[in-house]
Amino acid sequence: MAGVLVSSLLAVGLSGCGGGGDSGITKAAVGYGPVAEIVEAPATVTPKAQITVDAAAAGSVAQLMVGDGQHVDAGQALVRIDSPEAKAQLDAAKAADAQAASQGKNGSAGGSSVVDFTRSQSLADTNAKKAFDAAQATADQIADPTVKASILSQISSARNDYATASADVRNTIGNFNKGFASVSDVLGSLGDAQRTQTQAAVAIAQKTVDSLTVKAAISGTVSLRSGIGGGGASGVDVSSVLSQLGGNLGSLAGAAGSLGAASGGGSGGSSGSGNDTVISQGSPVDSGAPLLVLTDSSALTLTAQVDETSILKVAPGVTADVQLDAVPDARYPATVLSVDSQGQSSSRGGVTYRVRLSLQGGTLGDGSPAPTPRAGMSAVADLKVADKQHVLAVPAAAVVHDGDQDIVWLVTANVAHRHVVRLGAQGDASVEIASGLNEGDVIVTAGADKVHDGQKL
Repeated sequence: MAGVLVSSLLAVGLSGCGGGGDSGITKAAVGYGPVAEIVEAPATVTPKAQITVDAAAAGSVAQLMVGDGQHVDAGQALVRIDSPEAKAQLDAAKAADAQAASQGKNGSAGGSSVVDFTRSQSLADTNAKKAFDAAQATADQIADPTVKASILSQISSARNDYATASADVRNTIGNFNKGFASVSDVLGSLGDAQRTQTQAAVAIAQKTVDSLTVKAAISGTVSLRSGIGGGGASGVDVSSVLSQLGGNLGSLAGAAGSLGAASGGGSGGSSGSGNDTVISQGSPVDSGAPLLVLTDSSALTLTAQVDETSILKVAPGVTADVQLDAVPDARYPATVLSVDSQGQSSSRGGVTYRVRLSLQGGTLGDGSPAPTPRAGMSAVADLKVADKQHVLAVPAAAVVHDGDQDIVWLVTANVAHRHVVRLGAQGDASVEIASGLNEGDVIVTAGADKVHDGQKL
């Protein structure tokens, strides 16, 4: 299991009442003492913030303005990508929008009746919904949160604009039916409604072109990546979003069809190509491929994975002692900040919960300051889920787990009797007795597995 229950016995407070000789069975009186319960969990040092910057479009590095390991400030220009395909995508989107505008104004009714107009509007609404739904589903797969949020916002705005324009179409058709509007009025209204899609495509393509100059979203240290290997399961080409918006249009107004096969303008996940090279001036880059990673290590935290069997004992405010694999003789204090409410499957088949902890400066064994950890370092966190200084306590070896009960051997008149107890805090060396025993009671403290009910000791 990912979290293992351990503790240290500071003092048990038991007085000896006799030995067991060669039998290995000993007995002692129950007393008061401290019990510390520790949950051990694997952990990783995490920075204050870390983001992967992906290529918004396929192309090449026109200008690299930072070096590997360089510290940059938020808003600073990092890389400029030259992407003829992204620019061609923008030109295609603009051309499609212009065509939609022209056809909306100059389309012919062809002897259409009011019924034809109503059917055309219904078809346009259906196609528009399909287009927006498909575009949103595609955009939802974009891994880059900034690009994803921007495109989803644009699609949402276009939906609202279309809803408003569609209401105007219905009103215009109603007026046409009453003789208050002309065929050209209806065609123009239908064209305006459908242009919300082509205009959204233009806006998305423009955002892609604008993002070819990459700026730092946060202050931090730069780690250059290869710029190769974008797309795949976590990388989605923005051109596919544009195609969704442009490819499902069909109406009386003859709005624009597909935006064409121009590719590029993607943003995707941070999966690399397995190539150890990093980007440089003139390097080719793939759409959605990682260009660089920005890491803000101004404040470090710890992310621990606690097993489901122990998570209910962990809460904000619990303190921990942290040991880094990189500095085994150092100890770093930490405090639980939050506990995830949703668990996740572990590699061993169980369920673990993510626990976030603050991480303070550590000390070495000689008392001198320990080195500052680096993000990504592995560690072990000993979470002190219980620290009771004066409780009724017995050695852990005195307790026998019998089915769903915990028992001790209570010794009365030198005869052992099976006695059920309820445990509180459970340490590795000592455990708290919540109920079932009193101070001064004599119990078997060692060799409990060799004792039977009624045995004379």
